[in-house]
Amino acid sequence: MHADLDAFYASVEQRDDPSLRGRPVIVGAGVVLAASYEARARGVRTAMGGGQARRLCPHAVVVAPRMPAYSEASKAVFEVFDDTTRSSKGSRSTRPSSTSAVSSASRARRWR
Repeated sequence: MHADLDAFYASVEQRDDPSLRGRPVIVGAGVVLAASYEARARGVRTAMGGGQARRLCPHAVVVAPRMPAYSEASKAVFEVFDDTTRSSKGSRSTRPSSTSAVSSASRARRWR
């Protein structure tokens, strides 16, 4: 299993506010904590300075981080990981992808 969690915070924002879906979203103003795929397509990256991100993507919606929302969403992601890895009867080659996805999610959880 592989889970791309690079845009996790931005995806939670788009999930919770339907008006943000399909639009470039940047989480964090001083430093980009996450960028939606729409913002990434314009060159915005995690850990980039907010000024540079806004220059690259001037029409992006910049939102303040909501750590409690990300924590709750992360718990749901971990439940899927747990359920999937417990029921997985595939080869051991599926483990590294799952492990790296869990590591990415773990990094996201530390930002509470």
